[in-house]
Amino acid sequence: MDRNSAIGLTLIAALLMAYFYWFSPVPPPPTPQRSSVPSEMGAQDSTRKDQQTTIPNDSVLAATYGDLSATMKGQESPLVVENEDLKLTFSNKGGILREVELKKYKTYYQQPLRLITPTNNEFNMVGKYQGKDIDLYQLYYQVDQQKVGDTTQIQFSISLANGSTISHVYKLPAKGYEIVYQLRSKGFSDNLGGDYLSFQWANILKPIEKDLADTRTHSTITYYSEADGFDELSETSTDTETEIFGTPLQWITIKEKFFLSAIIAKQNFSGGEIETAVNESDTSVVKRANAKLFIPLKNIKENNADFKFYFGPNDYQTIGDVAEKFAKNVYLGWPPVYWINKFVIFPVFHFLTKFISNYGVIIIILVILLKLVLFPLSYKSFLSMAKMKVLKPELDEIKERVGEDMTKVQQEQMKLYQQVGVNPISGCIPVLLQMPILFAMFYLFPASIELRQQPFLWAEDLSTYDSLIRLPFTLPFTTSSHISIFTLLMTAATLLYTWQNNQISSVQGPMKTMSYLMPIIFLFVLNSFPSGLTFYYFISTVVTFGQQAIIKRFVDEDKIRAIMEENKKKNAATGGKKSKFMSKLEEAMKASEETRRKSEEERKKRKK
Repeated sequence: MDRNSAIGLTLIAALLMAYFYWFSPVPPPPTPQRSSVPSEMGAQDSTRKDQQTTIPNDSVLAATYGDLSATMKGQESPLVVENEDLKLTFSNKGGILREVELKKYKTYYQQPLRLITPTNNEFNMVGKYQGKDIDLYQLYYQVDQQKVGDTTQIQFSISLANGSTISHVYKLPAKGYEIVYQLRSKGFSDNLGGDYLSFQWANILKPIEKDLADTRTHSTITYYSEADGFDELSETSTDTETEIFGTPLQWITIKEKFFLSAIIAKQNFSGGEIETAVNESDTSVVKRANAKLFIPLKNIKENNADFKFYFGPNDYQTIGDVAEKFAKNVYLGWPPVYWINKFVIFPVFHFLTKFISNYGVIIIILVILLKLVLFPLSYKSFLSMAKMKVLKPELDEIKERVGEDMTKVQQEQMKLYQQVGVNPISGCIPVLLQMPILFAMFYLFPASIELRQQPFLWAEDLSTYDSLIRLPFTLPFTTSSHISIFTLLMTAATLLYTWQNNQISSVQGPMKTMSYLMPIIFLFVLNSFPSGLTFYYFISTVVTFGQQAIIKRFVDEDKIRAIMEENKKKNAATGGKKSKFMSKLEEAMKASEETRRKSEEERKKRKK
């Protein structure tokens, strides 16, 4: 690309950025929507309210629940407890969490972000007491709250006439997203039948991000067992997904892209069952998640039923210490992409966040740093393209002289490469070495909660697509009706970069056409990806232009041509010595030609 083209591209990008920055609209408020599918949680909540208004008389309760009859009725009252990061609402009915709010986060439309509410969540702890089915989370408890150092302790207890007690103890530290939960019994567990209590958790995930489709494909239940390690139900499946465990399970997490709701057992659950389901036509619900976990009675009797809840961000920097393999809830790609993200990109990215608050600027700096590190590979790649440009007239002459016989054309080209001392794939190797970093970004930005609700230019949230341009129709091959400006800029820059490279490369025919087609395809593929990702790719391409302009000043094509002519003379005098690569490549071409010739002969025989 010449100087005028570079200046033109820069001015166009600057004008677009300035225009959309000053005239970008504020996102509209959410439109209230009614679920097209009856809410199971809502129905259960209504049932609880009905039960409160129609309480059986004492004689019926005594006949049905025996010692527990007095705990089956009461007045439900909330208890609100806060720390630096969480606002929790407990209830004396069940001694359970009824509401969990993350104080430092908001929904996309700036509403309070609640992972647990009475209408979207229900806990049950079911077992047999004196031979009768009982849900411990339906009993009414006495509440005791106290401060132990910096920790707030809440205890919900029942004391029966026979002297036995059952308690739910919660401990909330001064900050953080972890809540200690202990189930304590004195004599009460002796009247429990069976081998375990069944902890049941039903949760309806409500939309809290801009892109419902993207949130659905990143929402699921993840789990960890010592036998099978970390795993998860399918995120992208639209069917009901179920997993049954007959072996111990350490933790399960209900994951909604950037946020997690988890329960972790100190002594493993003895087994369980998890399930996710989605109704694509119901835009008021992301997914429904259900879990059933078995708590061994042995642990309760030994007062060793210790757990902890985690309600908080899916942040790679903070979740590593929550539980074993818990950090895998942030997916950073497959090896070696995972290693690059974990040991290189993430540390640099988080280091920059300590000094710079603007994440768009951080992305620009990250691009420049990576380009500096990869500069030697970029130089070798450009040098290879320059050699191919010098050879282009001779390569074109071979095609004109040989004609349509592609095998013969390739053989003649390989002969020329050998004579001038050029390896035709030497330019590809540096590109291939850079590919893991390119893919690392593909996984990094969608998984980075740091970009969530971080504005830059016209994008109000770098963790999702920018949708300033809205269309009255759906784009082909997609379900979106917007155009991401960053994706548009990325595509334009990539097409210009491709055109520039094609001027100095020997690529012709379908491959050349495909090189222009791929950026157009990615325009549709990446249109709904995070704007932070497409902005990174755009800046990366622009910086590459600058790199090539600098490299071009140090690459003398006349000198390259002179060296090639000298190599040709030396090889003509000595007969030339083929490299191992050239020898193998020629053998492969000969084998391919032999296979083609035999196939042609067989075809002619069949015709006869």
